[in-house]
Amino acid sequence: MTLKSPSLEKLIRALLKLPGIGQKTANRLAFHILKTSYEEVKELGESILEVKKKILRCSVCFNITEDSICHICKDTSRDNSIICVVEDSLDLQAIENTREYKGLYHVLEGSLSPLDGVGPEQLRITELLRRLSGGSVKEIIVATNFSAEGEATAMYMTKILKPLGLKLTRIAYGLPVGGDLEYADEVTIAKAMDGRRTL
Repeated sequence: MTLKSPSLEKLIRALLKLPGIGQKTANRLAFHILKTSYEEVKELGESILEVKKKILRCSVCFNITEDSICHICKDTSRDNSIICVVEDSLDLQAIENTREYKGLYHVLEGSLSPLDGVGPEQLRITELLRRLSGGSVKEIIVATNFSAEGEATAMYMTKILKPLGLKLTRIAYGLPVGGDLEYADEVTIAKAMDGRRTL
């Protein structure tokens, strides 16, 4: 798309780098920004720069934070005998939004993906093993995604954690609450059947 406006084309190219943004959405966003007041655009730009300057990784669990230790790791009311291992802070937030889990977390900052050059050494696995050396952790919940990469990461985690003698669990998967069987794919139904529990 040639707009004969190098600055607008540059903005569209930058927006295309964001996840889930295709050409049409990038164009719409760019034109929306063009119509927005200078003050609002300035505020957006400043908030993006501010988040890049202020957001750190927790020195304990690698969640995002503005302090050296995140609010979850600082919370003494949480159960420090359970660690839920997630791929990223978005997954952590999804679990936190349920308000059901009261343990601690460990953010891997990704999942195993040999095709993308992501091996165990690129993830925060060594740091997790260091956390486990204290002996206070009794259970690890592996809550990686159910993608090929997430499953490979879960299998790798099982291989290295099983010998430690900890209780090792994997989050269940199956049908969403409120979902209809007729719309579910065969793999999801099969996993739901495998993960059934006694009533």
